[in-house]
Amino acid sequence: MTDQTIVKKKNVILLTDSDWHTRTIQLIVGGVMLALYLWIATGVLNLLLNFPEILKNGWTQIAEHIIVDIVLILAILELIRILQSYLLLGRVKVTFILDVALVVLIGELIGLWYKDYTATEVGLHIATITMLILLRIVSIRFSPDVID
Repeated sequence: MTDQTIVKKKNVILLTDSDWHTRTIQLIVGGVMLALYLWIATGVLNLLLNFPEILKNGWTQIAEHIIVDIVLILAILELIRILQSYLLLGRVKVTFILDVALVVLIGELIGLWYKDYTATEVGLHIATITMLILLRIVSIRFSPDVID
């Protein structure tokens, strides 16, 4: 008899019971994913509602915000992908985390185009993005899932 069988026979729920833990994590992650979906829907609705104003006042002034918002939505979609992989695999893949970091940092680099920036800021962003790309390549190459 296993410990879980003994626990269920006594009608006692322990914190270490894997069923209880799994269901709790699924509920929490599901709630976070729902909140992220609502956040994306609100952002898309906001973009659509402001579209007539954009056309009336000229799109060049608003283009910066649209581009940054779209990159932010992509980052949120990557977060949802991380949560889905956690629910499916029971762990988070490093490559997914690096994808989110890359999307966010590339969005920040795009945001620098519309602001006053120094060569040092751009250099730091590019160096960080380069390091994350190299880490992503290494994490894929030496992943435990890869069979040589």
